[in-house]
Amino acid sequence: MAKYKIAVLPGDGVGKEVIEAAMIVLKRSGFDAEYTYGDIGWEFWKNEGEALPERTLDLIRNSDATLFGAITSKPKDEAQKELSAELQGKGFVYFSPIVRLRQALDLYVNMRPAKAYKGNPLNYRDDIDLVIFRENTEGMYAGVEFYPIPEDLKEYLLKNHKKMGKFKDIPARDIAISTRIMTKKGCKRIIRAAFEFAKKNNRRNVTIVEKPNVLRETGALMVGTAREIAKEYPEIPYYETNIDAMAMWLIKNPQDYDVLIAENLFGDIISDEAAQLIGGLGFACAGNIGDNIAVFEPTHGSAPKYAGLYKVNPIATILAAKMMVEWLGEKEIGEKIGKAITENIAAEKVKTYDMKGNNTTLEVADDIAKRL
Repeated sequence: MAKYKIAVLPGDGVGKEVIEAAMIVLKRSGFDAEYTYGDIGWEFWKNEGEALPERTLDLIRNSDATLFGAITSKPKDEAQKELSAELQGKGFVYFSPIVRLRQALDLYVNMRPAKAYKGNPLNYRDDIDLVIFRENTEGMYAGVEFYPIPEDLKEYLLKNHKKMGKFKDIPARDIAISTRIMTKKGCKRIIRAAFEFAKKNNRRNVTIVEKPNVLRETGALMVGTAREIAKEYPEIPYYETNIDAMAMWLIKNPQDYDVLIAENLFGDIISDEAAQLIGGLGFACAGNIGDNIAVFEPTHGSAPKYAGLYKVNPIATILAAKMMVEWLGEKEIGEKIGKAITENIAAEKVKTYDMKGNNTTLEVADDIAKRL
């Protein structure tokens, strides 16, 4: 019997190809696992009215960890049009399956490493080594939105918030509201996870990225909580910066930063910016981590125009597999995979189009597997 049960969710488009590539490396690495493939993505939305079927959530819950590829996600109106004819008008509403997965399984940590590998011609600098801790279940992505807003909600806001006054003459049907919901619990656990990671891995500093001077209530809760927790880790230098300033500092001196903490939307923005500094989304992986469940993924989309071409860079997905085995405690196997990736990039011979190469997705995976 295999030591681990791993759920594999290829998804759509190039997700299937990069998962195929990662499996080549995993199976060669000595990682002892039984793999069960699950359903997620656009075809399941069109044919079942659910991009993330309940059977897939059950598979994840009953596995030791999950490796996920990529899914197609479209705006609500476009999604509705592509729903199969027999499901039209039956109340099905599209919701991003990866966001729903994070919330349904309470995967509150989105851990996004951004490490530059020497030999990568796409690096902004070769000395970048950041880890972003993005809160994964609350904030601007909590999903509590209104359009149009109910009349009673408008009236309540007019009575209870003076800044709503400037909207009093605008009909409720012409107002949309997205909420940014932050809780003390949500702030505490993402901040503590980041400090614990910094402590265990001897990271140089921790920075909270927020905007409390404008988002006075939610931002103040996040920063105030960070200040409380930072006192418990006096040996770790702690800094605070605004999201707009952080976007600039990541370009000016990214080498000065180490562990960054941010709310859902802000974390999404800075982690994509950090990914570009180390070569783009072909090198960006993430772990969606809860107390007992974790789903690991590349952070790029399904890139439909490249589907079937085996053209895209599989390294982000192989790095996600590396994160997964390390989360399961298999540090030696993770280090071995990391070393093989480092050697592949440094050799500058077998590489995909984004790195000015002409090798396929699977050829890169084969080269990394051989270096194990």
